[in-house]
Amino acid sequence: MDLNTRFPAISDLREYAQKRIPKFVWEYLDSGTGSEATRNRNRMALDRIGLMPSVLHGEFEPDLTIELLGDTLPLPFGIAPVGMSGLMWPDAERLLARAAAKLDIPYTISTVATQSPEDVSGDLGAHGWFQMYPPRDEAIRHDMLARARKAGFKTLVLTVDVPVASRRERQTRSGLTNPPRLTPRLLAQVAMRPAWALGMAQRGMPHMRMLDAYTNAATNNLPVTAHVGYLLRTSPDWDYVKWLRDAWDGPFVVKGILRCEDATRLEKLGADAIWVSNHAGRQFDAAPASIEVLPDIRAATTLPIIFDSGIEGGLDILRALASGADFVMLGRAWHYALGALGAEGPAHLAHILKADLISNMGQLGARSLRDLPEPFDLA
Repeated sequence: MDLNTRFPAISDLREYAQKRIPKFVWEYLDSGTGSEATRNRNRMALDRIGLMPSVLHGEFEPDLTIELLGDTLPLPFGIAPVGMSGLMWPDAERLLARAAAKLDIPYTISTVATQSPEDVSGDLGAHGWFQMYPPRDEAIRHDMLARARKAGFKTLVLTVDVPVASRRERQTRSGLTNPPRLTPRLLAQVAMRPAWALGMAQRGMPHMRMLDAYTNAATNNLPVTAHVGYLLRTSPDWDYVKWLRDAWDGPFVVKGILRCEDATRLEKLGADAIWVSNHAGRQFDAAPASIEVLPDIRAATTLPIIFDSGIEGGLDILRALASGADFVMLGRAWHYALGALGAEGPAHLAHILKADLISNMGQLGARSLRDLPEPFDLA
């Protein structure tokens, strides 16, 4: 198969992945919340950002390297955390960790992944990031951090934009439960996706493996109708952030920032980077597009800024970098790639993004990512 001809863009991977992933899984991966206005707003806002082409720069090979948190990275993008990643494609966490290690880019595992930090430790490269949903219990917090550190994760990411569970109506209508239960309706969908079904049959239905160790401790303090996932419904405050900063001895990133004043305060508390994100439109349907608030947050902090939400190609990465980001993360796109091409998918997605970056930097006359022009409004 000529991947470059058949899948030249992320949209091609997305279209093919939908044909290979059961509908109830697809609705979890692809949906936003509410009417998906925020998700659509992300796309429209990125499309409004113009970058002025520049000519007569001669032949050159653009430099795609970037500095982030003390590391020199060969590419300006990485793999964002996605909950229940292994539901989207069998063994997704390990496949993505291996791909990131080969590319030498960050891979971020979620607390609610289907593999634990220990499970992916042997596949982890030099840039393992652990994303924490904040548990209430202090002993569990300490244990999670110790496990992540021992498994080789060097950067801690605290997600703060999930104070309560979002509605995600498309996901609810799909019939997906947590942990997943294969009702006759869902089994009929699985039967139509043989590659996905075979992979799951070999590994078993996925669940949040990191939380297995805390089931007994959790259920001692929870109603009988609740499950261990309720530990994740703690809404952190500023004292919680300070506690984590003091407890973690590596780079500390706070994810889900849209307000300038929050970025400024986090800098004072000792965060090492700010992650600007509206959770890709999955949490709150009246939020601004992440790219709209990025320039003001850039002006409000000296910290490195990581960006996500709505990225669909190399040009979007350049738009984000030109608007003030230091690094860009993608989540859904890596899972579209897995769904479309299995283990080959992540490498091909990285190829698409790299080729797109090089092509567009040539149009801009930008020899490095530090040479991008000022963005302007195309509206």
